Amino acid sequence: MTKGNINVSVENIFPLIKKFLYSDHEIFLRELISNATDATLKLKHLTNVGEAKVEYGNPQIEVKIDKEGKKLHITDQGLGMTAEEVEKYINQVAFSGAEEFLDKYKDSAKDSGIIGHFGLGFYSAFMVAEKVEIITKSFKDEPAAHWMCDGSPEFTLEEADKTDRGTEIILHIADDSTEFLEEARIRELLNKYNKFMPVAIKFGTKEVNDPEHEPQTTKDKDGKETTEPHRQITVDDIINNPNPAWTKQPSELKDEDYSGFYRELYPMQFEEPLFNIHLNVDYPFNLTGILYFPKMSNDMQIQKDKIQLYQNQVFVTDNVEGIVPEFLTMLRGVIDSPDIPLNVSRSYLQADGAVKKISSYITRKVADKLKSLFNNSREDFEAKWNDIKIVIEYGMLSEEKFFEKADAFALYPTIDGNYFTYQELYDKIKANQTDKDNKLVILYASDKDAQHSYIEAAKAKDYEVLLLDSPIVPHLIQKLESSKENISFARVDGDHIDNLIKKDDTKISKLDEDQTKALDELLKEVIPSEKFIVQLEAMDSNANPFIITQPEFMRRMKEMQQTGGGGMFGMGNMPEMYNLVVNTNSDLVGEILNTKTKKKQERLITQSLDLARLSQGLLKGEELTNFIKRSYDMIK
Repeated sequence: MTKGNINVSVENIFPLIKKFLYSDHEIFLRELISNATDATLKLKHLTNVGEAKVEYGNPQIEVKIDKEGKKLHITDQGLGMTAEEVEKYINQVAFSGAEEFLDKYKDSAKDSGIIGHFGLGFYSAFMVAEKVEIITKSFKDEPAAHWMCDGSPEFTLEEADKTDRGTEIILHIADDSTEFLEEARIRELLNKYNKFMPVAIKFGTKEVNDPEHEPQTTKDKDGKETTEPHRQITVDDIINNPNPAWTKQPSELKDEDYSGFYRELYPMQFEEPLFNIHLNVDYPFNLTGILYFPKMSNDMQIQKDKIQLYQNQVFVTDNVEGIVPEFLTMLRGVIDSPDIPLNVSRSYLQADGAVKKISSYITRKVADKLKSLFNNSREDFEAKWNDIKIVIEYGMLSEEKFFEKADAFALYPTIDGNYFTYQELYDKIKANQTDKDNKLVILYASDKDAQHSYIEAAKAKDYEVLLLDSPIVPHLIQKLESSKENISFARVDGDHIDNLIKKDDTKISKLDEDQTKALDELLKEVIPSEKFIVQLEAMDSNANPFIITQPEFMRRMKEMQQTGGGGMFGMGNMPEMYNLVVNTNSDLVGEILNTKTKKKQERLITQSLDLARLSQGLLKGEELTNFIKRSYDMIK
């Protein structure tokens, strides 16, 4: 038997491992199973290149709990280690077995799925164990080895009587970590980290119907049928899927395969995804994955199921910011790349150029897929627009390259349910909606019901009105106005329609200068100046007498600040101010001016103002109660 000290540069590495190396103790299981997977895949590679003269077979990794003995066993059927290799790879912590292996076989081992730093990964076991044993038998014709360490730098290494190839790691679970002796907890961790590992993982057994035995149906003398129950057999419980959909070529998969994999990823999701994007690139970096577009709401905060990041089928994190552009973090699915640099615990991304390249690739791939869906089935794309627009609009805002590509598939829906690309919209409205200064004015509504009267006024002039109702619209139209030439967006309730798209044919007022001045003074006496800016306008005589609008710029800045940004400090806290456009050509306005008694004038003004406020949903509380009572009195 050999005794010795582990070659570490500090007196006792274990408290450091426990405290600093891993933030989450549960990942010890991920690391140990990753190492077992490495050992299995290395053996597969060596048998393929003829360096291991053994039968590879159909190896699996087994996880077993011994609750009474307070032990957890992880056993693989991989290439195993000789005593010399244990000394080298386990005792010299700073040395990486995988690194040397990759260096030796760097060309032929590129695709063999080797995960990483065996030494440090192994030592994560001491976060939950007071003592760790390794019993291992190499594929080489050498005796088995038994290594033991109690969490101090001292170890023992002796010969073992193990005869079958592979490695068994035995963790003597510490008193503060007994949760890892519970079957439910281990199953939860295997499901979280190892659900798609490339080697089968056995965890206990389960009862299933015997496929070799068909239940027999018999009839008694009265002709009554009886079917015997299924015969049950006990089989290994393999808890992972070693060949998940993203590891296959898109040509191998059908729609139902993508749907099935989505349910495998998110078993609590009952809605089918709208469509998926299969990522598959091997140059200039290696990345595979499948992203799914779920049905989206306008609430950008809702995000229960996140994209999962894997490294060679080992779950790393569902915090994919930096790798996946921010606007796509609302999607679901899987990304797997050995080229994403991680720190020693594989828990946090390390920033570098490769990550930026990966992010750009994903952006491009998503844009190409959206363009192809639009081109191949526009009707279907239009039907899904409301469920995906928030992602696309956010992408147009936040990623310049995506903004450029989005011109080919971003849609602008109208109030009447028609969908235009930007170019189609431009061609359709250019003749009718260009103002006297040769600027194209694009009208939009954010709420069909609340802005109904304004929409109708625009439609009466054959103007097209878009329906743009997502929370980031103010930011998006600001971006479009600065990127496209000579256009502006105007919400239909931003002003009277003749002011939104000013033409040369100005209306002549029925009131002369003195009458206009008298009306202005009268209105300002009754209408609260802290809430309304009165504008006298000559409009069509059949247009509403009083119209409340909110100036586009002020309203847009307030909305932009509420959803982040906007650039004007304090705008979101400013009191609401509205324009009150009074139509000097309206018969009612003429009647107000000509009414003899001051009291009746004030009542007509108040009633007209309240009707305009009511149409905008601005009449509430006591003022609404008074308006209703006053209206009933007028009817009487």
